[in-house]
Amino acid sequence: MPRMSAFTDMEIFARVITAGSLSAAGRELGLSPAVVSKRLKRLEERLGTRLLQRTTRQIALTEAGRGFHDRVVQILASIEEAEAYVSRRSDVARGTLKISAPTSFGRLHVAPHLGRFLEANPGLTVNLALSDDFVDLVKDGVDVAIRIAELTDSSLVARRLAPNHRLLCATPGYLAAHGTPQSLADLSRHALLATAGQDPWRLEGSEGPVTVHIDGRLRTNSNEVVRAAVLGGFGIALRSTWDVGPELRAGQLVHVLPAYRASRRVAVHAVYPSRRYLAAKVRLFIDYLAGLYGEHPAWDDGLESMIGG
Repeated sequence: MPRMSAFTDMEIFARVITAGSLSAAGRELGLSPAVVSKRLKRLEERLGTRLLQRTTRQIALTEAGRGFHDRVVQILASIEEAEAYVSRRSDVARGTLKISAPTSFGRLHVAPHLGRFLEANPGLTVNLALSDDFVDLVKDGVDVAIRIAELTDSSLVARRLAPNHRLLCATPGYLAAHGTPQSLADLSRHALLATAGQDPWRLEGSEGPVTVHIDGRLRTNSNEVVRAAVLGGFGIALRSTWDVGPELRAGQLVHVLPAYRASRRVAVHAVYPSRRYLAAKVRLFIDYLAGLYGEHPAWDDGLESMIGG
C-alpha cells in the first residue's frame, strides 16, 4: 500500500534507531547510507529541529528525537494495524520482533519456547537480547521487554505475566558448616550473596517491611554468578523460584528464614512502549507467554508450602 512521503521518512527514522546506524538501516531498507542521511536531514528540516546526534561510530537521540520517536512508533503501529484490518491479516505476525529479557530468565523461560512460537508465526523473525540491565525500549528499538520488578514507570504499558516468589536459600552443606540462621540478626554472621543491584534486600515479615544490607566478600554484577555461588555452598542468597525451583524441590537448596520473603508486588511483566496501538507480533507474543506462565507457573509446582500457594 503506498504511503505519504512523510510516513516514509518516519519509517526510515524509526528503522535507523532500531538498526543502530544509518548504514545498517540502509541495508535493511535497500537504500544507500547517503540516501538514508538525506531523508533524515529532510525530515529534520521539515520539523525544524535536530532528531539525532551523529558521530562516526554511533547515533544518539536528542531530547526532541526521543519524544518524536516514541510518537512515531505509535503512528507506524497504527498504520500496520489499519493495513492488517483492511487486508484481514490482523492476527498475522510479520517482520522482526525484538525482545529484551533478563539473562537467566530469558535462558530458562523464554528461549526454550521460541521454537514453537516461530513455528506458529512463519512470517516472523525474533531478535532476543539478554541483559540484566533495564534497557531503554525506545532508544534500543525494543518491541517488548520482560521485566521482573515492581513497575512504577508510567511511560510504559505493562502486562503481568506471572508472580515472582523470591526466597532466602542456601545449600545443606553451607548450613551444616555455618549454622542455620534463626533471625534476621543472625544474617550478619553469614556470607550473603547478591549482585550490586540487589543491595539491600527488601524483605517482608510479620513486622512489615525490613531491609538487609549486603556486605559480602563476593561482588558481581551477574545473577548467574550469584546462582553458581549459592549452589556451590558459598553463602545465603535471595533467589526466585523460577531460577532455583528444581534445586529447592530436590533438596540441593534449603529454604532459610521462611518467615521472610521478598515483596509480593514484584512480578514478571511484559512491557512495551506504545500506549494506544499494539502491533500483532507484540500482542501475539505477550499472549503466548501469558498462556505459558499464568498465576500458577510450572516452575512453582511442588513449592506451595514455601511460597504460600
